[in-house]
Amino acid sequence: MKLMNIASGSQGNCTFVGTENTAFLVDTGISMKKTEEGLNSQSLSLKDIDGIFITHEHIDHVKSLGTIMRKYGTPVYLTPATRDAVLSMSSLGKMDTSLLKTIDNNNSFTIKDMTISTHPISHDAADPVCYSFSDGKSKAALATDLGCYDQNMIDFLSDHDSLLIEANHDIRMLEAGPYPYQLKRRILGDKGHLSNEASGLLIRELLNDHIKNIILGHLSHENNFIELAYETVKEELKGNPYTDDVRDFNLNVARRDMCSAMAEF
Repeated sequence: MKLMNIASGSQGNCTFVGTENTAFLVDTGISMKKTEEGLNSQSLSLKDIDGIFITHEHIDHVKSLGTIMRKYGTPVYLTPATRDAVLSMSSLGKMDTSLLKTIDNNNSFTIKDMTISTHPISHDAADPVCYSFSDGKSKAALATDLGCYDQNMIDFLSDHDSLLIEANHDIRMLEAGPYPYQLKRRILGDKGHLSNEASGLLIRELLNDHIKNIILGHLSHENNFIELAYETVKEELKGNPYTDDVRDFNLNVARRDMCSAMAEF
């Protein structure tokens, strides 16, 4: 299986997941041009994409959805409530509703050689979900925009070879920053975003003896930075039962403005 983060952050999110035979995008929160450029860097194109999976309807996850659908006719998978929310967004333009394939928020299904599983997440959107992908040999999960998590979420995300987990903000930077009080409360709330510390605690619960790749994603532009997210999560992982060096997990931070390397596992 392969995974490449094309962009991740409060200004736009898009991730490639695939095999030799299948190619998917999770979210389309950046321009179609930037999405295409990211795929082109790996000799791929939007023409190769078999489907787009939408986590929720916020603009940093769906910005170019309508444009891509109109140009390429790519099928889009999303929950019924997210479908309705997307269709109500005039900024996305007219969409062919036959391309919008509704899925349950807690189920599994197969497309070509990939099994996709969904699980609800706690965020202030219509019906947000996270995704797990498996080709029968390896598994990758992507979970961002989490206000909080519980044991059911831990169980869903466990036993994966690759993880993309939100590390949105540093709590002290957010509290001291320029955001209005209500926005700060939203981000810190149970339907907001995971802090660096919470991200590290969640990842610690998910570690296993075969994990090969951990990406920290959806960093806030105003309330976080790469080195701080990395070091905070690293601190939370100290003393774990698997390794003393987080480089053994290939811990990395997704960039807002450039693609990650293609991870193969």
